[in-house]
Amino acid sequence: MNGTEFIAKILKAEGIENLTCFPSNPLIEAAAKEGIRTIAFRHERGAVMAADGYSRTSQRKQFGVALVQSQAGAENAMGGIAQAYADNIPILVLPGGISLNQIGVKPNFSASQKYQGWVKQVESVLSPYEVGNVMRRAFNALRNGRPGPVVVEMTSDVCSLEIPKDFENYHSPSSAQVIPSQNDTRDAVKYLMKAKKPLIWAGGGVLMSGATKELKKLVEVTGIPVFCTMPGKSAFDERHPLSLGAGCGTTTLAAHNWLKNSDVVLVLGSSLTRTPYGQALSSEKTLLHNTIDSEDLNKDEAATVGLVGDTKLTILALLEEFKEQGFKKNNGEVTQIKKEINALKKKWMQDWNPILNSSEIPLNYYRIINEIYKNIDPENSIVTHDAGAPRDCMVPFYNATLPNSYIGWGKTTHLGFGIPLMVGAKMAHPEKFCLNLMGDGAFGMSGLDLETSVRAELPITTVLLNNGAMSTYEGTSLIGPVSKKEYGVSSMKGDYAEIAKGMGAEGIRVEKPNELAMALKNAQQLNKDGKTVLIDVIANIEGRRSNF
Repeated sequence: MNGTEFIAKILKAEGIENLTCFPSNPLIEAAAKEGIRTIAFRHERGAVMAADGYSRTSQRKQFGVALVQSQAGAENAMGGIAQAYADNIPILVLPGGISLNQIGVKPNFSASQKYQGWVKQVESVLSPYEVGNVMRRAFNALRNGRPGPVVVEMTSDVCSLEIPKDFENYHSPSSAQVIPSQNDTRDAVKYLMKAKKPLIWAGGGVLMSGATKELKKLVEVTGIPVFCTMPGKSAFDERHPLSLGAGCGTTTLAAHNWLKNSDVVLVLGSSLTRTPYGQALSSEKTLLHNTIDSEDLNKDEAATVGLVGDTKLTILALLEEFKEQGFKKNNGEVTQIKKEINALKKKWMQDWNPILNSSEIPLNYYRIINEIYKNIDPENSIVTHDAGAPRDCMVPFYNATLPNSYIGWGKTTHLGFGIPLMVGAKMAHPEKFCLNLMGDGAFGMSGLDLETSVRAELPITTVLLNNGAMSTYEGTSLIGPVSKKEYGVSSMKGDYAEIAKGMGAEGIRVEKPNELAMALKNAQQLNKDGKTVLIDVIANIEGRRSNF
């Protein structure tokens, strides 16, 4: 058994059932012989992004694995890896590697050298004696500490060598549970009990640790309202009367009010990294900061109390501490908080309802988002946005329900992420209706992977905003009026429904608002029938945003 075959057996032993790839990599065949399904994408970036989608919806119980070839393949994969790194997603990437004697020789590309700073952990297989150890360290990194992409570079000549019998052993690493100190949880609860207007800030760590039930219990015990970050969207049911909604650069009026006026903020499962794609916290607030990684503490925001540990275990410890300190919820105060939140939601929706239900032609983004929400089953769906305007318009207005029913992403903003992301999500949850909202610019980055969805029999639906333009932010775009007018820099055209048909998918064109509901219903049935769908919606160039 050579090194490549041993790695395939290790993947099988770790419960890996699916691999995404772009040929060529010898592990593709070795994994197939082990009964592991391999799905080839149209570009290495897409293969990595699909692995990301698989991991995002698996709560660190299963991991997406992507295989690419050495050199150019490893180079092309970097965009997908960067996205996973920014969003703290545990994926395993196994690029082929050049032979030992070519490492460091220009212009050869070495992933183990070039990926430094882009990944959580990267290591090359440098000896047939070390294959098992390298893979054990990789899975240990996937299961423990801050989540992120892990890379094992399969050095070509080493991985083709026979593994000595005495080294054909592999010990799967377990997940180590980390919990904050009792002193820290005690202090955090004291601050929360004294708070005049407390707030829970729920990040992606709530989802990754599988802590949504625990978060709901904490809210019910304390009566503290919840704001979800974009990566944390779906960590708390947005239909709940204590939900403030979610936010990226845009958010709801209720969230804006609480973020501005709260005095104590319990941060759960968030790095609190400042980003243009997130909401800001003012410096005068008392921050009780839970994160899995101590390096996040006092990075961009000053923490009054640091709660380093797994988010689920942290919430359970806080619940126990509330009990120990004799906390009793004031039902009258909680009722008043719910009334205040409801009033803010009503006021906000009064302003936006005419836009959400507008009959204007071309269709505006908000009518499209509203139709999506009204015409699908949110609890049996997985929905995502693409980068740019689809993200900023959708995050505040689409109510997420169950964990991972919505995938919020984008600390870096790779256009075209939505299609391979949804293919990966469908691979993890074939029973779910998987929908991606994207612009026509984003489609150009990954549109050919509709064919991957068709070929792999992983049917998804893409709602495409066809406005013939990109970079639509008025007054903020780096693309100015001269380049647009004289050279058509941001203009693009296409009949995307027909393109979809050419890729073996179903293409549906929508030009009027009253056509979209039926198109969405048809898409759901077509997906059930095993057919991938693209809904090509003739849309406006939307400039309105929820500017909170």
